[in-house]
Amino acid sequence: MAAPLYTTQSGRLWHAGKILVVTVGLPARGKTHLAHAIQRYLLWLGVKCKVFNLANVRRDVLGPLEDLPGAYFGPGPKSEKIMLMKRRVRDRLQEQIDSFFDDGGQVAVFDANNSSQAERLNIRQRFSGKSIQVMFIECICDDDTLVEQNIQSIFQSNPDYSGWNFEDVMESFRLRIEDHKKYYEPITDPSFPYVQMLNLGQRISMNNVHGYLQNRIIFFLMNIHNRERTIYFARAGEALVEHSYKSDAELSSLGKDYASRLCRFVMALRKDHRATRTQSPAPSPAPSQKHRVSWISNNAELKRSSSDAAHSSLQVWCSTRRRSVQTAAPFRSAGCKVVELSRLCEMHPGVVDGMSSEEIAARFPDSIEGKARDPYRFRFPRAESYHDLALRLEPIIFELERTQEDVLIVGQSSVLRCLIAYLQGNKPAEIPFIQVREGDLVEILPQAFGVSSHVYSFWNPEKERQHRDMEFAARANAALAEESCESDATEAEPAAYSKDSNIGSHEDQSLSSA
Repeated sequence: MAAPLYTTQSGRLWHAGKILVVTVGLPARGKTHLAHAIQRYLLWLGVKCKVFNLANVRRDVLGPLEDLPGAYFGPGPKSEKIMLMKRRVRDRLQEQIDSFFDDGGQVAVFDANNSSQAERLNIRQRFSGKSIQVMFIECICDDDTLVEQNIQSIFQSNPDYSGWNFEDVMESFRLRIEDHKKYYEPITDPSFPYVQMLNLGQRISMNNVHGYLQNRIIFFLMNIHNRERTIYFARAGEALVEHSYKSDAELSSLGKDYASRLCRFVMALRKDHRATRTQSPAPSPAPSQKHRVSWISNNAELKRSSSDAAHSSLQVWCSTRRRSVQTAAPFRSAGCKVVELSRLCEMHPGVVDGMSSEEIAARFPDSIEGKARDPYRFRFPRAESYHDLALRLEPIIFELERTQEDVLIVGQSSVLRCLIAYLQGNKPAEIPFIQVREGDLVEILPQAFGVSSHVYSFWNPEKERQHRDMEFAARANAALAEESCESDATEAEPAAYSKDSNIGSHEDQSLSSA
């Protein structure tokens, strides 16, 4: 999470000011997915950003969907009662945005349809008068398959449709979309600062957009999509020489067994997920044990689309370090594309490479206190901090957003912590405490209202090491026993030879006497 380099006492980027991003578009155009993607990226940059979803505020103010009159949704003329209800919801949302900026926030994302010119003009006038820069993002979609995927994503995560079946949700959205089309007004005012996105990334056009953060947002939008995919994370296997960056050691025998087990488990898990899309849900692999300190949310009810896009192939990304490359090797043999990226290498330890904790404490007595005070930014001489690592990983973030295939990232825990923190929106101070245990597979599924995460345990490191040590001990004992037997046999042969020699000398003496 690359923290801002230039800040004021308010905590904002001094040269960016306050920004309101307003989404525009018909229902099921990917606006909510877009809003949360922008929030995730800006939080990664260290910018204070928050999404304000009109539907969430409506549920807080007016209650669940079934309590609302049928005429509440859709544009067009409304009764006095419904207009009052809508005004209450919008006023509450705008109050929340005002409070966010008053508390030092920098970018607010107003997530709603905002389908009329009058609504957009009112938003612009209200917030521009408070020295807040307003930028509109219009989501246009003419791909029916993509609209259906958006509805599927909403069905998975929107509380309004809890307990509904998918066919009813599809019918409800079709009616809402047709109603909105009658009154929808696209953005045409050339004075408005806006971005228009066709099919969420197929084509992007912009008008009258200025500013550092606004252009960072546009660059990010050029790299995203909302097609469903799954992202997996797993640590590299055990090396012959642990805790030594310079050695770049190969996998140990246990590490090779771990790599094979990881490949088999991931392939079986993906096969199980494909089965749940076409049949009744099959039993999932056992979830991981509860972690004492972990910022990975464990949601056991991951819902997946039945669309063809969900059957995407798997890419495996690993660092250029030997242990990572060799951990990914079984996937290459299984026909998966393996991509080696130097930016995925672990944090460089600097001068403490290969040192034990006692040696580090003796040579750098202030390191314990410094690391405890700010574990995210602390670094040893000629080493990297988590902050440095996050800066290095930014191109990986864009590539991860751009790819439309399922991805397994194999690396050391420091790298996986940063990438998981980006997807989950963790704060920088939380990154060093995210636990990615050896033998755990982290599965993250980006969705419209955030991400769903699950952790699977497929390999028990303590049990496997104990089994290996017992095997080594048994082999050592067998070798010692064999060596002992050979030694006894070697000692017995000279004794027998000496006895035969004595007999021969007596016979010679007898012959000479005769």
